[in-house]
Amino acid sequence: MTSVALGIPSVRTRPIAERRKSRQIMVGSVPVGGDAPVSVQSMTTTLTADINATLQQIAELTASGCQIVRVAVPSQDDADALPIIARKSQIPVIADIHFQPKYVFAAIEAGCAAVRVNPGNIKKFDDKVGEIAKAAADHGVPIRIGVNAGSLDPRLLQKYGKATPEALVESALWECSLFEEHGFRDIKISVKHNDPVVMVQAYRLLAQRCDYPLHLGVTEAGPAFQGTIKSAVAFGALLAEGIGDTIRVSLSAPPVEEVKVGAAILESLNLRERGLEIVSCPSCGRAQVDVYTLAEQVQAGLTGLKVPLRVAVMGCVVNGPGEAREADLGVASGNGKGQIFVKGKVIKTVPESQIVETLIEEAMRLAEEMGVEIDFDDEDTPGPEVVVR
Repeated sequence: MTSVALGIPSVRTRPIAERRKSRQIMVGSVPVGGDAPVSVQSMTTTLTADINATLQQIAELTASGCQIVRVAVPSQDDADALPIIARKSQIPVIADIHFQPKYVFAAIEAGCAAVRVNPGNIKKFDDKVGEIAKAAADHGVPIRIGVNAGSLDPRLLQKYGKATPEALVESALWECSLFEEHGFRDIKISVKHNDPVVMVQAYRLLAQRCDYPLHLGVTEAGPAFQGTIKSAVAFGALLAEGIGDTIRVSLSAPPVEEVKVGAAILESLNLRERGLEIVSCPSCGRAQVDVYTLAEQVQAGLTGLKVPLRVAVMGCVVNGPGEAREADLGVASGNGKGQIFVKGKVIKTVPESQIVETLIEEAMRLAEEMGVEIDFDDEDTPGPEVVVR
């Protein structure tokens, strides 16, 4: 009987849903909305006025797959640093403005790719919209209207009693209407909330009421584990409905971790090209080898391998051969040995002690055949995605 290669197909799998139709804006060199891919965004944690530290963190984020970065501008020193940061950053820089409209103009003049404003925080914002719209239009700079549950306009808090989905959406659309009065529509909107249910409801409502591109975020999502779960659940629900054009996973963790999680969410929904993925067994009484250790050793050995490759590390005869056969590279382990599969075919059987080194050798060989440069020196590159079956 002839074996059939059942690895990752050369044609990209279709995304989970048709994208919502939205207008497209340009954030620097990155198209947002329309038919553009969903992009991953993060925010620096450095003092923006510390130019070297900020550029270093932006470089780390870029290496991790971040496509747009936001920097905080709470002071004049931060605003003064923007021209150099915007010019030297490898990815588009968005200036994050609260409280002071004057920093909006400074960011636009500095060459930032976009400006984020918070209507609930900026003093005297409404009567400055005309000036902001003109400056932004003259420089080709889009505006992100970022509404947060924790800083909602007091007028809307009084009307709704709390930050309901309706209150968040009304705030965003009101500010949009002020820009629209001046003919400015290069706008992106976010309506963030710390509760994923409220956040999802707000974005669904917003998606029905406008065609602006939407930036997804669960604000103050929490520590890494909790924040990852909240973001994955909320983003998954919305992206599965075609809603969302950029995403930012907000974690109480280094921003590189936000990018890793965001990229993994998009990859899992076929909204971004998959990278290295390890499929491995869960805890199971059928396992005849220490799958945990095997998977961790393979993951460690392949971290930094930049290739769309699915590697299956399986530990029993029930699902092992099938999963290993469907992967690009895999092992079905048991009785002290492992069958090594490449593209659906068994190429050899090795002792358990040689499984890890054999999988690593075969992975590097496949990467070379695909013409992918092998580079294990980049510590900022995310490791392979691990999927437990």
